[in-house]
Amino acid sequence: MYQDYKNVELVKPAGLDLKDRLVGVQRVTKVTKGGRAFGFSAIVVVGDENGVVGQGLGKSKEVSEAIAKAVEDAKKNLVRIPISKGTLPHEQKGKFGGARVFLKPASEGTGVIAGGA
Repeated sequence: MYQDYKNVELVKPAGLDLKDRLVGVQRVTKVTKGGRAFGFSAIVVVGDENGVVGQGLGKSKEVSEAIAKAVEDAKKNLVRIPISKGTLPHEQKGKFGGARVFLKPASEGTGVIAGGA
């Protein structure tokens, strides 16, 4: 996923104490000739709370399997985020389709401030 970017350092999951957080689970429906087929997709973020983070998407007929697949996918997409004085070194903006992300340095102990949908 990140192989196209030259300045992104990919990280191997071996030896890291990774924690995972479920972002969302969605039920999806496929309409077939025999009726509706239900499945689930899950988005998971994993990280070591020290500058290494990865995101993953998993799909399955069962919720638990979708989450497990998402965790494995996230471990394959680990990248190192530069941390300076406990926060990001500079502002960063990103956009993909209709989604916009704005990351801004904050003082230590601020945590995540998210909003706007």
